[in-house]
Amino acid sequence: MTTPDLLRDEPFEPEVLESSIGFEGAVWNVLDERVAYGDGRIRRQYVAHTGAVAVVALDEDGRVLLIQQYRHPIRHRDWELPAGLLDIPGEDPLTAAQRELAEETDTAAAHWEHLVSSWTTPGGNDEMIHIYLATGITTTAAHARADEEADIRVAWVPLAEAADAVLAGRLHNGILSIGVLAAERRLRDRD
Repeated sequence: MTTPDLLRDEPFEPEVLESSIGFEGAVWNVLDERVAYGDGRIRRQYVAHTGAVAVVALDEDGRVLLIQQYRHPIRHRDWELPAGLLDIPGEDPLTAAQRELAEETDTAAAHWEHLVSSWTTPGGNDEMIHIYLATGITTTAAHARADEEADIRVAWVPLAEAADAVLAGRLHNGILSIGVLAAERRLRDRD
């Protein structure tokens, strides 16, 4: 049995013997690496990701701002949190979160706090997403949108209903799930 302060991820960096770009993409690349591991070697391929941010924006009525947009790999219009990539190497995640909230929902927030960070799919990419809780929501100027973002749907949903939809299996987006459940827990712990 572990104590809570000992329950944490542990850095481990085996020697990378070879590393090359197996596929060069428009946004990110797939790395092909050979690694010394134990008494042998293993080969791993993964997406080298820039990192990302997401926002749990809550209004004064306890509703969370969700967006729905088309995602080609899953062939669904899934409900998500406003989110986006860290566009610039070394970009401050909070600055990126503020930008993404404005760009995707035409809103801004007066109060920001880091909620949780998570690796999205550690067996397939190195993406770390930083999720923020934003309150004091106001409307901003409309942003021009293209491609999948051109038909984003926006909805304000009671936080408890969003959490119920996650736990009932009606919402499947992992980042939304983590963010909504973490926000509900954070707010419960404040009461």
